[in-house]
Amino acid sequence: MTPTAKALVDHRIYTIQPRRMPEFIEVFDRLAMPILLATLGSPMGFWVSQVGPLNQFVHLWGYDDLADYERRSIARDAHADFPAYLSASGHLIVAQETRLIRRVDMPSLRGFTGG
Repeated sequence: MTPTAKALVDHRIYTIQPRRMPEFIEVFDRLAMPILLATLGSPMGFWVSQVGPLNQFVHLWGYDDLADYERRSIARDAHADFPAYLSASGHLIVAQETRLIRRVDMPSLRGFTGG
């Protein structure tokens, strides 16, 4: 495992009301991101679906282990400004999925740099 690799990843998928993705991204960036950066740290990234189920906003956050995930999630949920984000985004979200996925060490990738 590389020093920056996280053992556990929170893989979130939000399905957004059709034609409301720009509004959701604006609300998420303005209201959620300051809280998430303060409590969860740096995200692994953000994506939107292009093929398959549409109107999906995907984000990944890495954790050292389950205890790290639980500690930071509790801090996020307890943040004084988090209810404002939930209130402002609730009407835009159709469904939400959260998966905790665990990193697997693949021997064939050790030392592989791409190509």
